Amino acid sequence: MEQDVFIPEEKTGSALHGDHVQIVVESQGKSGGRKSGMGGGGRRAEGAVIRVLERANKEIVGYYQKNKNFGFVIPDNQKISKDIFISQGCDMGAVTGHKVVVKMVDFGDGKRKPEGRIKEILGHVNDPGTDILSIVRAYGLPEEFPQEVMDEIEGIPGELEIKTSGESGGFALWEGSYTLEDLVSCPGWSGELAGRLDLRHLPTVTIDGEDAKDLDDAVTVCRNDQGVYTLGVHIADVTHYVREGSPLDKEAFRRSTSVYLVDRVIPMLPHKLSNGICSLNAGTDRLALSCIMEVDSQGNVLGHRIAETVIHVDRRMTYTAVNAVVTGGDEAVMEEYREFVPMFGLMKELADILREKRRKRGAIDFDFSESKIILDPQGKPVDIRPYERNAATRIIEDFMLLANETVAEDYFWQSLPFLYRSHDNPDPEKMKQLATFINNFGYFIKMQQGEIHPKELQKLLDKIEGSPEEALLSRLTLRSMKQAKYTTLCSGHFGLATRYYTHFTSPIRRYPDLQIHRIIKENLRGGLGEKRTAHYERILPQVAVQTSALERRAEEAERETDKLKKCEYMSQFIGQEFEGVICGVTGWGLYVELPNTVEGLVRMTELRDDYYIFDEQHYELVGEMTKRTYKLGQPVRVQVAGTDKLLRTVDFILARDWDGELEKEE
Repeated sequence: MEQDVFIPEEKTGSALHGDHVQIVVESQGKSGGRKSGMGGGGRRAEGAVIRVLERANKEIVGYYQKNKNFGFVIPDNQKISKDIFISQGCDMGAVTGHKVVVKMVDFGDGKRKPEGRIKEILGHVNDPGTDILSIVRAYGLPEEFPQEVMDEIEGIPGELEIKTSGESGGFALWEGSYTLEDLVSCPGWSGELAGRLDLRHLPTVTIDGEDAKDLDDAVTVCRNDQGVYTLGVHIADVTHYVREGSPLDKEAFRRSTSVYLVDRVIPMLPHKLSNGICSLNAGTDRLALSCIMEVDSQGNVLGHRIAETVIHVDRRMTYTAVNAVVTGGDEAVMEEYREFVPMFGLMKELADILREKRRKRGAIDFDFSESKIILDPQGKPVDIRPYERNAATRIIEDFMLLANETVAEDYFWQSLPFLYRSHDNPDPEKMKQLATFINNFGYFIKMQQGEIHPKELQKLLDKIEGSPEEALLSRLTLRSMKQAKYTTLCSGHFGLATRYYTHFTSPIRRYPDLQIHRIIKENLRGGLGEKRTAHYERILPQVAVQTSALERRAEEAERETDKLKKCEYMSQFIGQEFEGVICGVTGWGLYVELPNTVEGLVRMTELRDDYYIFDEQHYELVGEMTKRTYKLGQPVRVQVAGTDKLLRTVDFILARDWDGELEKEE
């Protein structure tokens, strides 16, 4: 069945959110099924759960409330609508206000509450760190590494020691340029270093955020007299230390990705690797897997070479410093990095060329406002600062995108087992709904036989840039598209408008990158035989499924911690007024986003000057008597009415002097 089926609460039986269930459809929907958030129509089909096939909630994290002879737990996950009954003697001594982990012992039914016993007390709801720890437990995020993994990394050296017998194959290239033909293996290396290119004399830098510790990519750039750029993207050779089938490899696969929460990072690899020998730290020799590309003045890759290398990072640069150099706005910074200024200029030139080429082919560039939440030592949020992309962040994005595309195309045409990053074409029905919706704002997109080219969506984003509705329509456009995922088939990337794409550039924090590095290195060292080809064909489908699923888990956990800390931050401003923009309109109220990216709800019941009707087709509220409208993208002034840390929500009311227009500053 293609459409959603609505299950009334009284017909869910013992099922909880996330369970796989067998249902019976009791009444069919009308008007073609799924009801859309952008005005899709029709009454949904209704049914009842008859059997739970697989439980998703064997353990639940929540807030404990104690009564005289029993207690119950209110799940943190608001999609689990049933409280968990805790009988006497099963509470581990928890008191009201404790955040706990409950092991389910009985899922109940339509008449009985589910029942459980407390297996862990995380701390009191007001204790520092308990809030984030609750999210870590709720999402099942791994914390400590198993002892066998820690034992394994004890044998991994902290620094790279290179012994040679004979002359080095390195060459000084601080001036002039080099070509792919100049790259030769070091004749003095043997064993595991045999065949590696010695690139330690290339001027090499990393460019990352100020607080980044796991540096997994470095770059070099030069240009010859014919205007051809040589771009080297050097990625940490993690697979040299993470051997297939080892405890370290199995644990990395179990985690699949690093998770970046507000107050901590849960790494895919132990810090000795991620911040140590695998991190491309300045002033050290490091093993790398490099993709070196020759690119013409139109952004076309004329040739490339993928090779195992040894590099030496000369400077650890920050986005802030490089941005200051390429925009020419800070003479002190220009002087500090004067020997690298010409190379940064070439980087900016090349990045602009690559970005323009992607724009012409229709790649979609979403530029959402992001923020960084600043915490004090006790984990309390003290500031929310906007994080904006600048020229330096775009340079690295452009170079990594090109390396990912180049590697993907190379291995596609070699017809070897591989992992790709795929982004399927949008669902035609969702695109039709988007087209109908944006017409209300005077915009349109062209579709042919239900299909749309990504260039049309990029044109839309260009048109709405700077408009009041930009943030809203950008989000709706993104939500109308499918999610990217890992696949074993190279089906293309719609958002980037490219036929070939993979993830090659972050093996410290993403398992798919690590996995394809292993394939690439085997191929470079003599090719994949029949046995190894069959091995990868067997394991890669599961790798694609698991890494895609755990990527979603990480994103959800990161989003929840952000919401939690934003809610906590706004609790100090109750009663204060802020200017914001309506970013959502529903039948129960208005969602308003503040400039610091905090989002809150003005409930319909708080719009007391009139009775408002939700016009779903135009996404606006209309006053029955006054005809006043509240619509997406409209600026409003709101007052913080309250926050709920358990629900992670912020409540607004319209400012008392609000008359439909923001007053001008005197």
